[in-house]
Amino acid sequence: MIKDHGYPMVLNVVIHRYNIGHLKEILEMADALGAEYVELANTQYYGWSLVNRSQLMPTREQIEEAERITNEFREKAGSKMKIFFVVPDYFSDRPKKCMNGWGEVFMIVTANGDVLPCHSARVLPNMQFPNVKDTDLGWSWKESPAFNKYRGDDWMKEPCRSCSEKANDLGGCRCQSFLLTGDAEVADPVCTKSPHHHLIEQAIIDAQNPVIAAQPIVFRNDKNSKKIIAGELNERTEQFHALP
Repeated sequence: MIKDHGYPMVLNVVIHRYNIGHLKEILEMADALGAEYVELANTQYYGWSLVNRSQLMPTREQIEEAERITNEFREKAGSKMKIFFVVPDYFSDRPKKCMNGWGEVFMIVTANGDVLPCHSARVLPNMQFPNVKDTDLGWSWKESPAFNKYRGDDWMKEPCRSCSEKANDLGGCRCQSFLLTGDAEVADPVCTKSPHHHLIEQAIIDAQNPVIAAQPIVFRNDKNSKKIIAGELNERTEQFHALP
């Protein structure tokens, strides 16, 4: 239907342990549908995916094989289909420039009117975000304390403050830093220069532990939400600094 009306077809496929082995078939399906753009987005570990991190995270070998398959398909598809392969943060030496910089490009208005600089920003403590019912978008973007909180690099602590690469990633993701360390202003633990990088290394080890990885996925529903609030799933959430 999309193609019949002349619109470009864009497919976004979230990749995780349970479907990464089907990447060739996924790309063949996209080709058969006539997709012009395909984003193979490896799972980012926030919210409920963070609770299930050890169950969803592929191995490094699976990631490398997926990249090989993607590159082969790129050559085969040529210019008719553009394929983006988003490597998961945990397997990178440097963090992503999250949202291309806090308050630099993106503005998100939620269903209740809150104006956010990124999808996950509400996990951060002591932050008051503007709301379209109270303020206009221009003020929210230019003047609000929330949008200026991590804009630029004045807020940075070491090692980010003096890092020669800080313009490339702006210290990484503030939400990920808080979720994993409890401090939104430290270097994203994904970075090998971060004093908290061991948390990432341990997460990769845990994901390969058959006992931990075999634990059932905790699905997002009211029942499990109530269990988390009641502390019944502490073994899955206690190491993180915000609930999903």
